Amino acid sequence: MKRLTFPKSRRLTRPSEFDQVRKQGRVERGKFLVLGYLQHPDSGFRAGFVTSRAIGNAVVRNRVRRRLREIVRKHQHQIGSGMWAVTVARASAAAATSQELEAEWLRLARRASILGA
Repeated sequence: MKRLTFPKSRRLTRPSEFDQVRKQGRVERGKFLVLGYLQHPDSGFRAGFVTSRAIGNAVVRNRVRRRLREIVRKHQHQIGSGMWAVTVARASAAAATSQELEAEWLRLARRASILGA
């Protein structure tokens, strides 16, 4: 049984890491989310999340961020090693359900070829 924890060590936290994904990586866009990804062979899978003020107040932003973290946590073992992914929530993500966010994230991840079938 694989552990389904998602510790902070598996998250992108430094602005330089987000910039690296933005400048050197590729992007897939959807209705609720934008998924930036970069093959980074020096490390394991790491993910970052961006929720801007355009989404809503702090309560709404944190709710969206928690939902995105949970989605990635559930599917982290299907993602290839050495991949960095940044999920940016669009303003429409605030009104989306968890199921809609998960379906879109999975669709974008498959399109980006970072997620197995």
